[in-house]
Amino acid sequence: MQACDQDAPASTNAPSAHPSLAALRANAQRLRGRVLHTPVWQWRTGIVEQRLAPATEVWLKLELFQHTGSFKLRGAVTALGALDAAALRRGVVAASAGNHAVSVAHAARAAGTHAKLAMPRQASPARIEACRAAGAELLLHDTVHEAFAAAQALVETEGRTMIHPFDGPLTALGTGTIGLELMEQVPALEAVIVPVGGGGLAGGIAAAVKQLNPACQVYGVEPFGADAMARSFEQGAPATLERVDTVADSLGAPYAMAYSHGLCRRFVDQIVRVSDDALCQALHWLARDMKLAVEPAAAAATAALMGPLRARLDGRKVALIVCGTNLDAARYAQLLARGAALGD
Repeated sequence: MQACDQDAPASTNAPSAHPSLAALRANAQRLRGRVLHTPVWQWRTGIVEQRLAPATEVWLKLELFQHTGSFKLRGAVTALGALDAAALRRGVVAASAGNHAVSVAHAARAAGTHAKLAMPRQASPARIEACRAAGAELLLHDTVHEAFAAAQALVETEGRTMIHPFDGPLTALGTGTIGLELMEQVPALEAVIVPVGGGGLAGGIAAAVKQLNPACQVYGVEPFGADAMARSFEQGAPATLERVDTVADSLGAPYAMAYSHGLCRRFVDQIVRVSDDALCQALHWLARDMKLAVEPAAAAATAALMGPLRARLDGRKVALIVCGTNLDAARYAQLLARGAALGD
């Protein structure tokens, strides 16, 4: 496995166990009626038709249509479902730039427990309002690093259970159900491209995809300004970023962690990086060609296909994970205009 185009050393942080197909299928059954089985749609027009060979098939896994507007609900419901009555009485806590927080708030309300959510102040107003509407208590901080530290402190002082945004076996059991659905919906896929924040989405999907079809390639994609997993691949151990700087705030994990890093190293073939301009341009193409209003993170797979992975995947059967759509209208309009100004 490799990061960008460089060979990566063997991981020293491989997980002790990965989610088996049996465990993933059992969890998919538990999630029935609690999360949506999201659709796929083939992208045939616009930039795909202009830039890629006619034999190329591009399929979108539309996880933005999930309850709460992102894939995060799958991991949150899985994690809440594992808590006993005593833990539910004590409540849960999470740190997030928004999508995970929204999903934890939703899942906590459904489970009959209370959630405290540590979020950066600059998080999307739409996400903050969605958390409040679901009955969660918000704790706003200046940076994502401070939010993570505050959430951990509540585990120690109040006995709350941390519902981690990207790390751990329960998160992977949740996100892996996307891979199960996708492989049933689009047979004979040759490649899947997944946005990477902390790696929980990519690791879970890749675990499902590779166990079902080892020949299918799985690529992760990160912004240059939030590339903890790419750096982790390069150095062979989880990396920590000194600062996060990207328009894709929901991909802004400040560090990688052992389980998600090990899972990605085991099942993800390569991590590539894209610029913020490329994210905005891809956001514009998704709006123009597919009529989808997405956040920058959900445009990452498109940016990778049209950028660093184009030569490798042209003419292939490829799926893009469109992971979320929680963004306020003013910010979306700004990013859309930025992408449109870049042209094709």
